[in-house]
Amino acid sequence: MRNVLKVLLIVAIPLLAYMCYRSVMNPIEFAEQKAVRDAVVIEKLVNIRKAQIAYCEANGKYAGKMQDLIDFVNTGVIPKVAKKGELTDDQMKAGLTEEIAVSLTPEDAPKYGIANYDSFMTNFRRDTNYVNVKSSIFGDDFDASTLDIVPFTNNQAKFDLQSKMFLTKSNVEVPLFEASVPFEVYLNGLDKQQIINIKEEAVKTLKRFPGLKVGDVNSPNNNAGNWE
Repeated sequence: MRNVLKVLLIVAIPLLAYMCYRSVMNPIEFAEQKAVRDAVVIEKLVNIRKAQIAYCEANGKYAGKMQDLIDFVNTGVIPKVAKKGELTDDQMKAGLTEEIAVSLTPEDAPKYGIANYDSFMTNFRRDTNYVNVKSSIFGDDFDASTLDIVPFTNNQAKFDLQSKMFLTKSNVEVPLFEASVPFEVYLNGLDKQQIINIKEEAVKTLKRFPGLKVGDVNSPNNNAGNWE
């Protein structure tokens, strides 16, 4: 019997030691793997935000469908203002603004302290050109077709995208959008218990979305990401 107990102890001790080791290392390894995946997913969400901001500037609202956003990046154009010259402090104190300056007449020039109208108009210009969204914001090599694909999902999962017009207490409509992905989607394949733990912490303790998201359709937040 003693020999049997000795054998069992010999087997049990390293097993217990390994279990203790894994109980310490599992959370550490999970945190490291999560950090890697978080960084890649956040980069995609930042790109979605950039595209949405440009889309809203062009359309007065945010895209509600990913395909509309992808099409806009691929084929849309946005204005780009080329600036030449700056207003002086004295001119601005006199009430001159850039909007007034671009269409200034010779008759109005003196009241803004401009003695030489022709010289001013030659050296102060604001020319608007229209440039392609993709090349100007992301670069020509950017693949917009994958903008909606969640990394680490074998191209099987897509970001959830929502948009709406939010009515403030002052009865002003403000466009809002939200792009998100739950933890269990982009962390799929990692330790299941650790995923359950961070979900519970997000929902019960932090009172926040259990995953990564940018923007918020329920309250204006300046298009911030929940990692910021």
